[in-house]
Amino acid sequence: MLLLCLPPCCLNLVPDREGSGRVGNNGVLNSISDARSQICRPSFLRRRIPTNCLAGGLYRNSESGGGGGIGLWVQPIGLSFGCRLRASSSTGISSQEPSSDKPSKNLKLAVVFGLWYFHNIIFNIYNKKVLNVFPYPWLLASFQLFCGCIWMFFLWSLRLQPCPKIGKSFILALLGPALFHTIGHISACVSFSKVAVSFTHVIKSAEPVFSVIFSSFLGDSYPLSVWLSILPIVFGCSLAAITEVSFNFEGLWGAMISNFGFVLRNIFSKKSLQSFHEVNGLNLYGWISIISLIYLFPVAVFVEGSQWLSGYSKAIETVGNSKTFYLWVMLSGIFYHLYNQSSYEALDDISPLSFSIGNTMKRVVVIIATVLVFRNPVRPLNALGSAIAIFGTFLYSQATVKKTNVTEQEKEN
Repeated sequence: MLLLCLPPCCLNLVPDREGSGRVGNNGVLNSISDARSQICRPSFLRRRIPTNCLAGGLYRNSESGGGGGIGLWVQPIGLSFGCRLRASSSTGISSQEPSSDKPSKNLKLAVVFGLWYFHNIIFNIYNKKVLNVFPYPWLLASFQLFCGCIWMFFLWSLRLQPCPKIGKSFILALLGPALFHTIGHISACVSFSKVAVSFTHVIKSAEPVFSVIFSSFLGDSYPLSVWLSILPIVFGCSLAAITEVSFNFEGLWGAMISNFGFVLRNIFSKKSLQSFHEVNGLNLYGWISIISLIYLFPVAVFVEGSQWLSGYSKAIETVGNSKTFYLWVMLSGIFYHLYNQSSYEALDDISPLSFSIGNTMKRVVVIIATVLVFRNPVRPLNALGSAIAIFGTFLYSQATVKKTNVTEQEKEN
């Protein structure tokens, strides 16, 4: 159990750091740690890196094409679990030694995916358990951010994660992304408190629709295949909504606003965090959690603070054991941070296509798990709408991959 609770960065699932891995003199890639910081950075925190060669392979630059984690990242070919990179004395370009045997690599990837899915399922289950007896999402969302802050301080204090050197400009650049992250998080938590977890996840699968619309207004263009891919998302979400047993307008709008918040977080992050290359993805996410907590908690006190004491008494009475209630709250907070961390910290050895497939299947697994745990009634049309929406999300991710590949080929030509 302890092993499953640890983030992937603590399981030694990282590339071997032997060798400098230095490429040329153009400053594109200075070290293996730079490469890893790019791979581990989530889609909304990645910076643009020119195409270059690494270890005899192509260093691809892919930009995110959508929200909800179904995005693309910089993926260097040849950097994988257990591989070693050595500097070439003649050309300055790294050469690659044979990696460990394939079965061992596949086993590590299986562990990585297992942790990612496990963290997400545990969070969704205990988050809903708490909200069922203590329906105050503003306080719970604040506590979950607080757990993330404590987790990062723990990593920084024990030097399990390098503590970033920050300045005023860095904090100012994070204010916008952190604000929209706060909006996305609290809105999702409100939705979870009003409707079934499965319904919230179906509506959140519509995040690519918001991404395409907002990005189009900002000047991005998308091929017809991308626009066509969002049609089943809209249709599936609509069908799921009108047939949802637990339907509630507050729950629907909470999930929709969450999509809105996370898409704007992605857009603002891409624009404001370009110059802070020295801060890796995990540290950026940690600081976003800290600033989000500062944003959220005062508002939480204002919105529902007067109800917390009476709500706490009712929750303890309902559960029957205060220790059980505390355990649920702690698990929801810890696994909220772990699933966000593992979603990018662990996935450093797969292609964008594999990531999109894994993320789509993760949503399916979470929906099935929560339906089984909470025994939510699911109508046939509701299940059909959910499946169509999730399948549309998968089609969107594939169309975005193709769009990015075409764009890169045009730039190379």
